[in-house]
This record gives sequence, structure tokens and C-alpha cells, in this order.
Amino acid sequence: MFEKSTWIRLPRNVVVGHGVRESVVEVLDDLHMQGRPLLVTSPTPRAVAADPIAADLEDRGVDPAIVTVETATFDAVETVIATAEAEEANYLVGVGGGKAIDIAKMASERLEMGFLSVPTAASHDGIVSNRGSVPDGNTRHSVAAEPPLAVVADTEILAEAPWELTTAGCADIISNYTAVMDWRLAKRLKDVEYSEYAAALSEMTAEILVDNADLIRPGLEESAWIVTKALMSSGVAMSIAGSSRPASGAEHLFSHQLDRLEPGTALHGHQVGVGSIMTAYLHGGERGFWQDIRTALSSIDAPTTAAELGIDDETVLKALTTCHEIRDRYTILGDGMNERAAREVATKTGVIE
Repeated sequence: MFEKSTWIRLPRNVVVGHGVRESVVEVLDDLHMQGRPLLVTSPTPRAVAADPIAADLEDRGVDPAIVTVETATFDAVETVIATAEAEEANYLVGVGGGKAIDIAKMASERLEMGFLSVPTAASHDGIVSNRGSVPDGNTRHSVAAEPPLAVVADTEILAEAPWELTTAGCADIISNYTAVMDWRLAKRLKDVEYSEYAAALSEMTAEILVDNADLIRPGLEESAWIVTKALMSSGVAMSIAGSSRPASGAEHLFSHQLDRLEPGTALHGHQVGVGSIMTAYLHGGERGFWQDIRTALSSIDAPTTAAELGIDDETVLKALTTCHEIRDRYTILGDGMNERAAREVATKTGVIE
């Protein structure tokens, strides 16, 4: 008897384009979101988008509450939950970059209430996914969370975000190539659950960025449009898979280990981009695929070397040789690399000198 089943939770509405921030109230109406909203934001996004959204809501007779978070931590999630309960909020609106939206989605999961995602930077695919990522001490946890009921991504706002955040988002998407390679490998060797649909969507998303890398330039709304659509697709792939597998492999383990060794030195997306160069080499050896990834990253001004990340060579080698220990997820790294092998891959790909 066939007994397989799945439950895929995806956003009901996705609104992307110029000036769509002004559509937030309309989107909430379409979702029949009633009662008091709690806007979850961080300092800069509050001025850029959260306060204007609050003003629009007030014009419609809605009294929104606002909570501003400084850092993405589990304590911040607890703060949002406590604020929502104290303010008698009925739903959440995450306004900002990665930390505000991740915190909002995790809080909404705990509170069992819906939330709207309003990204102000195209820096990661969490703007639409059902996963949240939060640092905890010297490690980082990726946990199941509530996906947004809708996403409102204003390309005018996204295009004005710091350029390095956009390039980090691009690099994060390009790394989907190696994440899917690792996922297929784990399927073949460890029989992990695998979705052809989610894998194909994730790869297609990476191809969008690589094929359009020459069009990704600072301050252009067209660039923000391309990157945001790719981030949406990547997030949907994770929701379909029910895990972060379509967008997280050895390159993410490498990045998480760098966070432990050199916290706050480089952006997550930039770290996984460099990690993807090396893991692509491990998957393909001398066949040149890793060079395509490196060229695409370079063309969008994303780092391709340890020096450009601001991290010394020895730290890169330590991360490569120990990152397999971070979580029980099979990747091309297997049970680990020795220092000689790590130095060879990092040197041949130009990541270290």
C-alpha cells in the first residue's frame, strides 16, 4: 500500500516590485488578517520601512505595536513572544533583513499566529522559507519555523540596501549548486530523504544568478528584482523539501565553523560562496565547475578568497578540517579532511595562497 504523504506550507501571496511597500495593508486585508499587528524590526529597517508601514496601518484605524531587536538570538525570540502577549497582538509583521524576519518567523511558530515577511535587504533566502537560523554561543542553529503567509518585497528599498548585503544574498543562492550535489550524494550513500522537485528548483535558482551575474549591479532595481526572485525560489525549495537540504551542504558547514572561529568577521553569504568554490572542486576535481562558481562570484563583487573575507589562511584550513563535526549531515566532506588535503583544495582553488 502506498502510504507516503507530505504537507507543504508556502506563502499565499508574493508581491515583488517597485513601491510595493505601500501594498502591505492591502495584502493584510486580502489575507483577512484582523486585530492588532506586532511589527518585528531592527534599528535601520525601522526607519526605512517599519515606521511607514505602521503609519499606513494607523491611517486605516489599526493600532500596531512595534518591537525592535538588535541581534538574532533565542532571547530575542522570547522578547518578541512576550511583547506579542503583552500587547495582545494577533499577528506578526517581520520587517528587515535576516535577523528580524528569522526572529518573527520563529516567534510566530511558538505563538501559533501568522506573519507577513517584508524584507529590506536581499541578503538571504530566509525571507520566504520555513527555516530560521539563530546563533547560540559559538554555534548556529537552523530550526523549523513558520513560513510567511505572504511576502512583500519592495525593489526600491532592496536596491538601496548596502551592496555587500545583496552580494551576500547572491553568493548564498549560487551555493545551492553544491548544496544539491551534497544532497544527492547523501541520497546515494546514506539513503536520506530526497526531493527531485526541490532539488531541481534549487539548482534552477542558482542558474538564474549565474546566468544573470553580469546584470547584478549596485543600486539597480532590476538587480534587486533578479536577486529577490531567486531568493524566493530557494526558500520555496526548502519548504517543499521540509528541510534546508536544497540550500545547505558542506559550504554551509564551513561557514558555520568560520562563525565559531572568527565570529562577525564576514557575512554568511560571502562565507558560503567561498565554501562553495572549494566543495565544487571536491565534487568535480579538475573539470572546471568550481571555476564557473568562482567567476560568477567575482563578477558580482563577492569574495572568492580568504583574504577578501578578512580571514587568515590557517583559520580556513581549521574550518575545513573540523566543520564536518558541526551536525549530523552527510556531505562531500564525509568524516572529515586532513590538513594536507584541505590545504591542497584551498590552494588549488585560490582561496588561500
